[in-house]
This record gives sequence, C-alpha cells and structure tokens, in this order.
Amino acid sequence: MDATEEAKATRPTQIRPQTWSYVVRRTIQEFISDHCADAAAGLTFFAVLSFFPAGLAIVAVVGIVGDSERVLERLLSLVDQVAPTPVVETIRGPLTEIAGASGAGLTLIVAIATAVWSASLYVGAFGRALNRIYGITEGRPYWKRKPAQLALTILLIVLATIVVGVVALSGPVARGIGDLFDIGETALLVWDVAKWPLLAAAVIAMTAVLYKGTSNLQQPRFRWLGLGAILAIVLLGVASAGFAFYVSAFASYNRTFGALAGVVIFLLWLFLVNLALLFGAEFNAELERGRQLQAGIRAEKHLQLPPRDTTASERVARSTRVTEERGALLRRGEDLPPRDDTMFAKAVQLLRDLWQRMTRRD
Repeated sequence: MDATEEAKATRPTQIRPQTWSYVVRRTIQEFISDHCADAAAGLTFFAVLSFFPAGLAIVAVVGIVGDSERVLERLLSLVDQVAPTPVVETIRGPLTEIAGASGAGLTLIVAIATAVWSASLYVGAFGRALNRIYGITEGRPYWKRKPAQLALTILLIVLATIVVGVVALSGPVARGIGDLFDIGETALLVWDVAKWPLLAAAVIAMTAVLYKGTSNLQQPRFRWLGLGAILAIVLLGVASAGFAFYVSAFASYNRTFGALAGVVIFLLWLFLVNLALLFGAEFNAELERGRQLQAGIRAEKHLQLPPRDTTASERVARSTRVTEERGALLRRGEDLPPRDDTMFAKAVQLLRDLWQRMTRRD
C-alpha cells in the first residue's frame, strides 16, 4: 500500500467539512447525469418479477415453524407501516392465494428455486446500475458472474427470511418470557418498540451487502458502504411517508386508473425504493471519491478502485476494435476478410480440427 492509500480517511470523522460538501454536491450531480431514474425504472421491472416468488419462499420457509397465515399477516402489517395502504391491499390477495396453496416438499423447493432465480435477475440489474455509477464496465464472464449473483441472492433471501421470522414469530416468545417474570404485557410492549431499530439495522446490513457484492469493483469496507445504506433507508422512509400522505390526501388514482390504482401505486412505491437505493449507491461512490481526493489520489475523473475481473471487458474491447477495423475497410471499398475471432468461428475451427484428427486416425 502506497503513502496516498494510507492517507485515506479511516473514519467518517476524519473527512473534512469541505470534502463532505463536495461529496453531497457531486452525489446530486452524478445521480442526475448517470440517469438513475431510468435505472430505477428498469430495476422496478425486475423487482416485480422477484417480489412475489421471494415473498412466497419467505412465508413458506417461516411457515414451517409457524402458522403461514399468521406469518403473512405479520409481514403485511410490517409493510403497511412503511408503505402506502394501497400497496398492502394490492399484494395481500396474490400472497394470500399462493401462500394458501403452498406447503412442504416439492412446492417449497420449486418456490425457493423460482425465488432465487427471479431475484438474481434483480441482483444482476442492480450490479449493472452500480457499474454505471462507478464508471466501470462488467469484466466478469457469465460463468463467473451468474454463480456469484445466485450466491448473493441466496444470502439476501436467507437474511430476509431470518428477519421476517424473528419479527413475525417473536411476539409470542416475548409474551412467554414476560409471563415467566410476571411482566407479560410490559415485555410485549418493550419488544414492539425495540424491534424497529433491530429491523432497520438488519435492512441496512442487507442493503450494504447488496452494494458490496453486485458491482465489478472491489468495494471498500462495509463501514463506508453502510453510510450509503443508512442514507438510502432514511430517504426511503421519508419518501414512503410523503408518498402515503400524497396518495391518501391528494391523489385521484382510483378515478384515473380504476381497478388498477393499487397496482400503479405499488409500482410507484417500488420505483421510490429503487431511487433511494441508487442514491445511496451514488453517495457511496462519491464518498469514496472524496476520501481519495482528500488523500491526494487523482480521482476527480475516475475512481481508483481495482476491478474484480477484466476478462469479459477485454474480450468486448477486442471485438469492438475488430468491428471498427472492418468498418474502415468498408469505407475504403475493400473486401472484408472472414472473421476468425468470434465464438462461432472458433467453434467451427474446433470441429474442423477434431474431424481432421479423426480422419487421420482412420
């Protein structure tokens, strides 16, 4: 590690006020210039694809040790306290139907497999958005990138299942402990208050894991990624409260969209969720830039962070260079030579070599 790397701030308190000001201003600028609203719209599509399978898997797994209907009601009550009421009414029907049809065995396995695969699509899309935010191309080949996305998805679903299980099933446990010490209602009241900071901490940790594992960059420590995660969750809470008030007081979605009003509100809320997550990611990127600039590292244009892999990006660069050279031949009116650098051409050449070896043996 060189001197400039060692000079980077190791704690948020070591960052100067003018650096914080620079970070905040540039976060807003880059959030706009990186077209994060468009990225959030795309992420909303993948979120819809993964929401119901993931919800079914979580409810089914937690339902193994408890009543699945009660777990679902507890989960919906949690969502109702952070999202507009029409969102809960929109998802209640589908989740209740699929949860009532779910059970152990093959159904549970299929539900979990579907949830993991569909949620991995969201993880992949989020990674592409982060690559754009950090100004880096994806360098991991598919055979290396997809298993990593699936592993990260499984980790997030496991964490979400644990969180939902603890929150949904801990009420009777808290009451039982309270009855043991003859403070039943008091223990339940204390837990109802204490569970929210614990839930917020768990969601922040899951968000930091999402920031850490999705992009093609070797990210800084969780300590720094956690700041963006905290900002994202705070913004999401404020935006959800404001959106809920707007929907209940001013909006006329029922008159405009009729029976689809709840669906539209649900999509808009998911859009706000992804906007908040991307803003937190943008803040993390600019915070790392501020740390590097304060340490004397040239990061005003590009962040100095090593990529995880460059195999795929180098292959794309070679293919682009060959395509441009062939375009120059077209411009000069020259004949185009056959390409031998594509996957198809390499496969054909491999088959030819195998055929020649087989015929020589004969």
